[in-house]
Amino acid sequence: MPFAPLQNDSFLRACLRQSTDHTPVWLMRQAGRYLPEYCATRAKAGSFMGLATNVDYATEVTLQPLERYALDAAILFSDILTVPDAMGLGLSFQIGEGPKFAKTVRTEADVATLAVPDMDKLRYVFDAVTSIRKALNGRVPLIGFSGSPWTLACYMVEGGGSDDYRAVKSLMYSRPDLMHQILAINADSVASYLNAQIDAGAQAVMVFDSWGGVLADGKFQEFSLAYTRRVLAQLKTEKDGVKIPRIVFTKGGGLWLDDMKDLDCEALGLDWTVNLGKARTLVGDTKALQGNIDPNVLFAPPERIDAEVAAVLESFGKPHQGAGTGPTHIFNLGHGISQFTPPEHVTALVNAVHAHSRRLRTAA
Repeated sequence: MPFAPLQNDSFLRACLRQSTDHTPVWLMRQAGRYLPEYCATRAKAGSFMGLATNVDYATEVTLQPLERYALDAAILFSDILTVPDAMGLGLSFQIGEGPKFAKTVRTEADVATLAVPDMDKLRYVFDAVTSIRKALNGRVPLIGFSGSPWTLACYMVEGGGSDDYRAVKSLMYSRPDLMHQILAINADSVASYLNAQIDAGAQAVMVFDSWGGVLADGKFQEFSLAYTRRVLAQLKTEKDGVKIPRIVFTKGGGLWLDDMKDLDCEALGLDWTVNLGKARTLVGDTKALQGNIDPNVLFAPPERIDAEVAAVLESFGKPHQGAGTGPTHIFNLGHGISQFTPPEHVTALVNAVHAHSRRLRTAA
């Protein structure tokens, strides 16, 4: 179906390493509990999953931050755990406790029942993508996303979040064969899921490897990165003749940038532990970089937020300008925004990114 022409393509251009007149900015978890209007809509929905599975509510909350802030991209409102939920593991969210699965995957018998889910079970996600894209009416691009195969496996084995990753690492070390089976199924599921989001209208897709950084060196490459590669190898790279950028973000993955610089994707997301200038030198001209201010900067007063934004932009340096392609930067947090963030501080951050990045481009 035809969608409205894009009015602000700065995010997509930066992903493709093309010049922009300012550094585009969006925020991980930008539609969330720090916004009072989000809390009001969630209360109407009755639960997180009630919100995520209702197309109208998911559309409404995706657009809420764009009404407040001059953001350069929207990201689908959903959760990284929709895929294992569709596998029949029974996802639920308890207030204050985070996600829980009714079933875990820890034994040969558990793994034997796993399969790539019927994507019709995730129709609510794809319908939301199309609805959001229509509602955006070309204002900014829409990003789709999924958890990485390893991150999904962590939740599936642990049954929820974890402080020590004991269950998933025990399985990985004692039965690597079973872990590889889980990860292969997850990778093929994630690829199908992201391709269906692209078909529904997503203009870029992002893989969140939120737990990749908990792995030992060597194990990250074997159990996380290899399966992210498997996802990327299956993803559509364009739709209707238009390129679909792919972004990979590994929290705690700065140690392995040398391993990730050759990934078949357009952009790498970085957490706040990484210096953007050093990352730019290491990665070279192969990828756009996304990130990476510490989300806790948003608790500082606006003048300090302004200074920290300038420092992040300057650490990357002047981005590519003019024709062709070159080094580019997409401004973001180094991880998701905290629910306790004062909403007006986000205004200070977004405005500072646009102002300082324009100044940086005109500096001698």
